[in-house]
Amino acid sequence: MARQWRIEYEGALYHIMSRGNEGRRIVGDDQDRKVFLELLGKMSSRFGNEIYCYVLMDNHYHLLLRTQRGNLSRGMQWLGQTYTRQYNLRHRRSGHLFQGRFKSFLVENDSYLQVLSCYIHRNPLRAGKVRRLVDYRWSSYPAYGYAKKKPDWLKTEILLGFYPRKNRHEKYRKQVQEYAKEEKKVWEDVKHGLFMGSLEFIEKLSKRYLKKHDKEMPQQRQVLKNEGLRRKIWKAAESMGIEMKELRQNGRVKAQDRENRDVLVYLLWESGIYTNAEIGEMFGLSYSAVSKRAGLFQPKLLKDKQLKKKYNKVKILFKM
Repeated sequence: MARQWRIEYEGALYHIMSRGNEGRRIVGDDQDRKVFLELLGKMSSRFGNEIYCYVLMDNHYHLLLRTQRGNLSRGMQWLGQTYTRQYNLRHRRSGHLFQGRFKSFLVENDSYLQVLSCYIHRNPLRAGKVRRLVDYRWSSYPAYGYAKKKPDWLKTEILLGFYPRKNRHEKYRKQVQEYAKEEKKVWEDVKHGLFMGSLEFIEKLSKRYLKKHDKEMPQQRQVLKNEGLRRKIWKAAESMGIEMKELRQNGRVKAQDRENRDVLVYLLWESGIYTNAEIGEMFGLSYSAVSKRAGLFQPKLLKDKQLKKKYNKVKILFKM
């Protein structure tokens, strides 16, 4: 299994997920669950990680946390190894408990944490463990949704701070309930299996951390490939008289330049590398507008010889 590209720095936000080896259980009973949460608290204290959200399921767990010292791997390695030793000793077994390395997604800001917390807290419902989330004891949801007693190491201020103090727990419950309709959309902002955020967020981190490129990591190769394509698109836009920065700010384009913009939008859409949301972010368009522009452009491309010529010129130039 290829190693995941780990980007670590002070103040980084992460969504963490780890599964049992071969999908097997990582807890046998409530005593195991208590031990895991106790170790989670010790990890938070020892390595300086602020934990905002968690859910412990039978065969996997999710965390939202911030690393104050840029030491994610050290903390998670300690948690996994320490819990495995205690679990194996108690259950008289040996060998790996978790499936390879933990997965981590870098999260851009607190607003993404809010959405992710809804997704994480709904895990017991999706798995059919309970009919009411408050009845599931092994997650941070009761503390958020019903002001139930929480462990000292769980930091709820950030997420609850999005709501009025008077009825913040009620508001949070309502958002988690309404999030059922939006559940699939949580992964639309995940890029390269590593980042959760805007294209600007990816560009910023890529410029800083791709200097330490490791060809053994496919995520780095994919980022380099996509970032190279994005730079080519920007150069093409400039050569066609399109100001990308202006488009990203207000989404407006002069009537005479709309065709040139649509050429680039369609090229990106046709490449299949970016989602409609990502393409829209580049050009200041909505997700639905990208789909609409691509749908209108395709039949024009078949009928208009001059447009086809322009399209092929750009396509060949950038080897898309």
